[in-house]
Amino acid sequence: MSIHVPEPYGSRVQDARAGHGDPQARSIPTHVTLLPPTEARPELLPAVRRHLRAVAAAQRPFRMLLQGSGTFRPVTPVVYIRVEEGAQECRVLEAEVRSGPLARELAFPYHPHVTVAHGLSEPALDAAYEKTRGFRAVFDVAEFVLSRFGADGVWRPWESFRFGLGG
Repeated sequence: MSIHVPEPYGSRVQDARAGHGDPQARSIPTHVTLLPPTEARPELLPAVRRHLRAVAAAQRPFRMLLQGSGTFRPVTPVVYIRVEEGAQECRVLEAEVRSGPLARELAFPYHPHVTVAHGLSEPALDAAYEKTRGFRAVFDVAEFVLSRFGADGVWRPWESFRFGLGG
């Protein structure tokens, strides 16, 4: 589950990711994660979709500001764009999404961000951090997206859940 970063920003981040040598750059749409990859048994999908519709129905659109760089190093080799505005709304959404049929423990505390480099060498991560410092994007968020992982290793949007549309 994620909030997709709209164009032209999404492509700019993917291009930057590819430019840093991140092999996942083109297989993952630019996004802010709400729920990490989570397997769901096929028979649970109707309940999951009902849950997500109910979560979305209770939300209101909000403004998101992505600005500057951050890193999770030394814990994990990740450089990201910071969510400067909209982070609290993301935290609320994450908690609501990660409940009911999608309840699960996380390996790390939730921290909304947009990944720009992952699992690369230290010099590549340093370069990504420096190049991302001036990034800025502002947009309205009115939905989140459920994506599916394909056999080809690409994440693709499967269903969108618009905010405030009732249960």
